[in-house]
Amino acid sequence: MSATLALLGGTPVRTRPFPAHNPIGEEEKKAVLEVLDSGILSRFLGAWHRDFYGGDRVQAFERTWAGLVGAKHAVSFNSNTSGLFAAVGAAGVGPGDEVLVPPYTMSASATVVIGYHAVPVFADIEPDIFCVDPRSLRERITPRTKALVVVDLFGHPADLDPIMALAREHGLVVIEDAAQAPGAVYHGRRVGTISDMTVFSLNYHKHIHTGEGGIVTTGNDRYAERLQLIRNHGEAVVADRGITDLVNAFGFNLRMTEIPAAIGITQLSKLPHLLERRVKNAEYLSKHVGVLPGIAPPTVRPGCTHVYYVQPFLFDAAVVGVSRERFVEAVCAELPTAEDRDWPMMSSGYVTPLYLQPMYQQQIAIGASGCPFRCPHYQGTVDYRKGRCPVTEQIEERRLIATEFMRPPATTDDMRDVVRAFEKVYEHRRELVEPRGGAS
Repeated sequence: MSATLALLGGTPVRTRPFPAHNPIGEEEKKAVLEVLDSGILSRFLGAWHRDFYGGDRVQAFERTWAGLVGAKHAVSFNSNTSGLFAAVGAAGVGPGDEVLVPPYTMSASATVVIGYHAVPVFADIEPDIFCVDPRSLRERITPRTKALVVVDLFGHPADLDPIMALAREHGLVVIEDAAQAPGAVYHGRRVGTISDMTVFSLNYHKHIHTGEGGIVTTGNDRYAERLQLIRNHGEAVVADRGITDLVNAFGFNLRMTEIPAAIGITQLSKLPHLLERRVKNAEYLSKHVGVLPGIAPPTVRPGCTHVYYVQPFLFDAAVVGVSRERFVEAVCAELPTAEDRDWPMMSSGYVTPLYLQPMYQQQIAIGASGCPFRCPHYQGTVDYRKGRCPVTEQIEERRLIATEFMRPPATTDDMRDVVRAFEKVYEHRRELVEPRGGAS
């Protein structure tokens, strides 16, 4: 291994790309061909009929997912975003309401709230686990608060017991965005069985996938019914079913078809093995990278299982002696990306806090009128100023390193190369002269 950093003209630790994360195999191909041979690619009917609930494979996939998680109901969708949107509607959110959301998440966790002309209110995150802080949620509740969206960020469950207790105290609905956390466990209970509604993703770069897709679990019959109505043109069936008391009964076409459902059934059988490999890789990196002073491995809450959609590290530039951005740039120069992507496997930070993004700063989302932020139905005051969630801002701007090296089918040998790259850069970090100024 060259003693000169690759960023400075030396030989990198590794040039061979990391393996593609592709859990699709012969089983999925066979399942898809069976659907194609049947000629029935979808059985959904937007009218009151047994096919209102979808075809055989859609319903089988829902039963299989519910059984694996231990949930009473599972309702499939064509994406996690669609599932979140339906869950917000099933919770009865509407104009003038507020929904509490963490700002450190994918944009859809908040924009689905705006879709019902309600206002996202952002609560800060925990400094070591990065999920929403229950104490910040409590501080942000107002008489207008209708629901909480909590995110199992990076694959670690949010602190669900105090969150659920807080919700019950105030009569709020808890929607859990578990897009990054299939198979995660919170105090002995599987994610998907604790909150009022839990939404999972089957997007192509998740732990398992169907190309695109989502699924919502719930133990509540009423929520399950609302989810099904919103998924499939509910306004067309409420009269035939004698439903008179459901708000948000209008629906859309958010339906999963038979091909992704068939893929999903097979993918579920692979989830335990894929999680085992992912966790083993992540724990290896935590053990060997996390010993470098100033680079802290992810914290795992006692009694919880982290499933590592992303493996975060906390970087302390004052200890390391070089900026986070320069250090990450140097490590990325030592390692290639993966066969299935053309962007690095490691980054400085994750996402800009949502409330600092243009839509919230300009408070223009639906048309140009300012709705829902400035709306006759909304009696609150929107506060999206910088400093609103100081922990989130510090984590994103200065501390977090996000890595994805642990994705299956990567092996321990692959992880050794990652460790060597970190160690090499750390050993030679003094050579990383900052382009402007010093460490930040």
